[in-house]
Amino acid sequence: MIHMLLVSMALLGADDALAPRLKTLEFYVERLHAVTVPAELDAEKAAKLAELEKRVASGAVDEKGFNELYLAIDDVRMWLWGHAAEHPQRPEGRFEDGDSEWTVNTPALTLRWSKADFALNVKAAGAEWRFLPCDDRDIELAEKKIGLRSARDVKMEAFNTGYSVGMTATLRDFPEAPGLEFRLTANVMGTEIVFELTAREEGVRLDGVNWPKAVEFSNGPQDVSVIPRMQGMLIPGDWPKAIHGADLCNSRSFYMPWWGQIRGEQGVQTILETSDDAGGAYHHPAGGPTKIAPRWYASLGKLAYLRTARYVFDDHASYVTMAKRYRRFVQERGDFVSLREKAVRTPTLEQVIGRPVVHVGSLYHFVQQASLFNKERIENNHSLQTFDQIRESLERLKASGLEAAYVHLDGWGFYGYDNGHPDPMPVGQEQGGWDGLKRLADQCAAMDYFFIVHDQYRDFYLNAASFDDRLTLTHLDGSREETSTWCGGPQTILSPRFAPGYVRRNHDLFAEHGIKVRGAYLDVFSVVPLEESAQPAHPVTRSACARFRRECFDVLRARGYVVSSEEPSDYLARSLDLVHHGPYSTSPNIGGGERTGIPVPLFNLVYHDSLMMPWDMGEDGGWGIPKGDAGRLHCLLNAGMPYVGPGASAEQLARTQEAAALARRCAMAEMVNHEFLDGGFRKQRTTFADGTKVVVDFDTKEYQIAYP
Repeated sequence: MIHMLLVSMALLGADDALAPRLKTLEFYVERLHAVTVPAELDAEKAAKLAELEKRVASGAVDEKGFNELYLAIDDVRMWLWGHAAEHPQRPEGRFEDGDSEWTVNTPALTLRWSKADFALNVKAAGAEWRFLPCDDRDIELAEKKIGLRSARDVKMEAFNTGYSVGMTATLRDFPEAPGLEFRLTANVMGTEIVFELTAREEGVRLDGVNWPKAVEFSNGPQDVSVIPRMQGMLIPGDWPKAIHGADLCNSRSFYMPWWGQIRGEQGVQTILETSDDAGGAYHHPAGGPTKIAPRWYASLGKLAYLRTARYVFDDHASYVTMAKRYRRFVQERGDFVSLREKAVRTPTLEQVIGRPVVHVGSLYHFVQQASLFNKERIENNHSLQTFDQIRESLERLKASGLEAAYVHLDGWGFYGYDNGHPDPMPVGQEQGGWDGLKRLADQCAAMDYFFIVHDQYRDFYLNAASFDDRLTLTHLDGSREETSTWCGGPQTILSPRFAPGYVRRNHDLFAEHGIKVRGAYLDVFSVVPLEESAQPAHPVTRSACARFRRECFDVLRARGYVVSSEEPSDYLARSLDLVHHGPYSTSPNIGGGERTGIPVPLFNLVYHDSLMMPWDMGEDGGWGIPKGDAGRLHCLLNAGMPYVGPGASAEQLARTQEAAALARRCAMAEMVNHEFLDGGFRKQRTTFADGTKVVVDFDTKEYQIAYP
């Protein structure tokens, strides 16, 4: 009370203009009491603040006195900040340069880097993980391979940020590549490490870099590798069959750019953060163990940009926790787009959710140069259903009780399916021409059957009307890929640079002819890895390829289309509404062979509520369905869209309707868990965010759907 009286009297004596400003200083002094200091400094703090309060109470009569008062307060503030019990700090940890290794020590993790062989060793989350040493194949040049250790100038120094503790190695003076220089950085953050790689290449053509090396792993049954090979698989350390894979990310070898390895409950997960030019290789000989390591592919002969890989060490790891850690990663980067969000930008998408997929084809014609040309029964090289015949088959399907469907049409172009692309127009006259296609599309609309067309903008057929060498995808050495497999025979690859223009032209023609196309499937874009082209006038990096492919889908979405492609891939998950398969890997082929490892729905654990996925409804194997498995059970387990044919039986239709109802309910719900309920991996359960649980038994073919 006395203090406030003194302040009020001082304010009365001060210039009226200073009175509100002195009130502000009074508030500042009051708030300084909140800054805590160690107990032994409490008395000194109290004395300083008491002196300040006394000076503020005395006030100021002019600008000079006010400024002196402010500076006195600021002096005390600086003392308090300098002696505060808590204040901003860098992360706890240190870098050490020892006789045989460089070390980063933090409270949660220790990273050791051998000077002799560059082998890494990590102690984190109660486990120790050893990486293989570098070798003479770390760096892949155009004509030879060399090791990172061959650098004659190696310098390691501490590198810390405000959120990490780490080290950076600078490698120079490679005897076999004098113009090459690398910087390798390790950033430790809690129980995670982000490894960074950048290079400077002068007079050197780089093909790839293999670093960090594989984690050492044993072949015990509890040592399990988690790999997003197609939909996903687990490889126990002692798995009796050999499994190998090596490719870029966004391929069948790696639908997603991550993998993991688990010993008991302890795990390490690798996430390739810069994935456009990244990939990996895994090698599991019969009986194990499994080796998995990243590979950084060059971009037009250069490393070109900073490459980063995140290693996550976890004491309580499972294939589900790893999938969810990756889901968080894509969400934090803004790359996860849910079906709810997609339905806002494409309102017709809501009409597709839960519809059975009816896949029909009109014309398939194999030219004699095609490797699949049938020489035994030559008439089988031409197969035709007119648009009117397809329309009539769909009318019968509607009459049999299938009220709504998603109709995917192949072979509508001038030469039929997989022929003449990217110039399939005009619509084939043999099939029924523009008028026949319009009747089919119009009748689909009348029956509430969603009509979409199969399209293709990668394969560049030599019989295409606009074929020109300058439009092709060209390698650094000037060569191009040439094959002759599919219906249209001889082909190469269209540079991604030109694909969006062809999409615009062709789908403008549909509109001009009044064809009610409601969606389009752009073949292979989401299953073939990103590609680059060294055409001098039109160079394309893999990152640019991703941009051009996305633009193709955006062009169609702007027309109100629902967009789809062949199989799921990470970089297109945000752009696509559905894919026509998200199958498991089977051996020796994808069409119903034996399972590769233990199938698990890794992709759906990440993206189920972002991307719709149909499943084959057969009883024993199928496209991407392991031999012995009923595809319809995989459809239910994943709450996917069911496939159904025009000639489906009453029993097949009933199963289709049940699966469609489940898909309608759960399509927009995250798959929160998948688990095995028996030791043979045949009885499984999935749980969705709305509480729905699905249990299937692949041996007995029994299933249960429990709605909350």
